[in-house]
Parts: sequence; structure tokens; C-alpha cells
Amino acid sequence: MSATPAKEDAKEPVVIVESKLPIADPYILYWEGKYYAYGTRVNGFEVYISEDLKHWKRNANKALAPESSWGTKWFWAPEVYYVKSKNLFYMFYSVEEHICVATAISPEGPFIQHEKKPIVANEKGIDTSLFIDEDGKAYLYYVRFTGGNVIWVAEMNDDLTGIKTETLTKCISASDAWEKKQGTIAEGPSLLKIGKTYYLIYSANHYESKDYAVGYATASSPKGPWTKYTGNPILRRDKDAAKSLGLVGTGHGAPFICADGNYKYIFHAHGSETSVGPRTSYISNFNISNQGVISITGETIAPVRVE
Repeated sequence: MSATPAKEDAKEPVVIVESKLPIADPYILYWEGKYYAYGTRVNGFEVYISEDLKHWKRNANKALAPESSWGTKWFWAPEVYYVKSKNLFYMFYSVEEHICVATAISPEGPFIQHEKKPIVANEKGIDTSLFIDEDGKAYLYYVRFTGGNVIWVAEMNDDLTGIKTETLTKCISASDAWEKKQGTIAEGPSLLKIGKTYYLIYSANHYESKDYAVGYATASSPKGPWTKYTGNPILRRDKDAAKSLGLVGTGHGAPFICADGNYKYIFHAHGSETSVGPRTSYISNFNISNQGVISITGETIAPVRVE
């Protein structure tokens, strides 16, 4: 009688490589049973893959290599979408403080920018986020440096590689007290539509501030006008999702849909109370009440990187 365990019983032990998920400005795409996390960390972008949101394995190859992109430094804040009408994955990101887009046939990449030029050639910008409405019209939200960091939106061209500059519309600037603790900065936009209401989730303050925080605004149109939620911020170091783990500098995240159809929110925090870096990522519940109020609550997941 053999004492060798059956194949299905012989599970490999989980070997933790890093005690945190080592990316900033994070974004998660759920696709065919797996979660794909992208973020700011190196030149180009890595991709981390998970099935349970707790344990993440870094893919052997970069999702986007610098040589596949315009620009050579400051690769920040990637977001990846599957666009059904194109049967392609689109990665929107910023490099050298210009906004770019690359495509791939897999969420793992390789993403390639086939025409190596910024989406907007003659102006700096960062923090892109795509939204495609029910009528098929695509909008790009991003930050322009128009008196601080200000969130704008523009309609996209049909090929999703350019914007209709004549449609540029200002959305959110830092004006409330909680948004101006350090700097005049509104950034990291994400757009959701629930029912007939559009939600623009964003971060405010300088990312180096311990009071970096998340709030949202609502509108009846993807271009606004936007009304900021009076209970902002919904995530900051003094809120339970951050306080439960002693996190500071919490922000620049994104909501994502999970396997069960519910939303969660991934965000980054400072390396410690005394050091901004290395920034690492965490995941909390993202709730929308029957009254249309968003909250980020629940037990915050502290992801780990495994072999």
C-alpha cells in the first residue's frame, strides 16, 4: 500500500515572498476566474495574479515593457479594460507626465503601444480612467495641470487612442478643506454608473501627505456637473478601513467587480507612519447603499506576494 498522497491532496505550501502587495496607484481587473493587479512600481508595468485577493503571484513577464511604449520614465497608474467591441484589452497609463494607451490580447500582456505617441501630444496629463456608457460612447477621465491637479473628461475617438479635444470638460478640482491639507490636488479618478447616477471617485491632497484621502461626487451625466458628497472623505487614515491596520496616506485606488458580483476597492498606503515609500496596496469592501451613498468599509485585506 503506497503512502504517497493522491495528486489532488498534495498541495504546494504557500511561500510568502513579500508581506505586502508592492504596487502604488493600484488597479484590479477580474477576468475569467482570476484577478489581475497593475500599479506603479518599476519602469513599465508588472502584473500580479490572484484567485483569492489575498495571495498574489507576480507574472514572469511585464505586462508592459518600456520599449513597447512611448516615453522612458515615470510609468504611473495603469488601468486595464477588456473592450468587448474590439475584443482587446486596453491599458491606459501615464509616462513622462503624458497619457498613453496600449493594447493586448490577454490581461497578462504583452501590452504594446503600436503608435508611439501620447494621447494628447501637446499637453501634460496623468491618471487616466476609461468609462464606456450604455450607448457605447467612450469617455476618458484624466488629470490636467490647470491650476493644480484637476480632473477633466473628454469623449474618445472610436479607436480609443485619441480624444475629441473640443469635448474637454472640467470635472473636479480641490476646493474643500479635506482636499487641501497638502497641495491643491484632485487625482486618481474612477467612474461608475449605478442606475441613472454617475459616480466619480477620486483622491485629494499630495500623495506624500498622511491625509491623502478618497472622496466622490455624483452627476446625472458623464460630463457632470458634479456634486461632491457632503460626507467626504470616505477613506482616510482616521476611517476604519485604514485605522484598523494603522494605515496612513491612503488613496489613489479603484473599485472593481469581484467573482460574486460585488464591488471591492483597492488602494495604496504609505510604507509606514514615518516613511512614504515603499507604497503598498490593500483591499476593502466598496458599498453602495439603497440611498446611493458609497462607503469603503469592512475588514481590510492586506495582500501578500507569494512564489
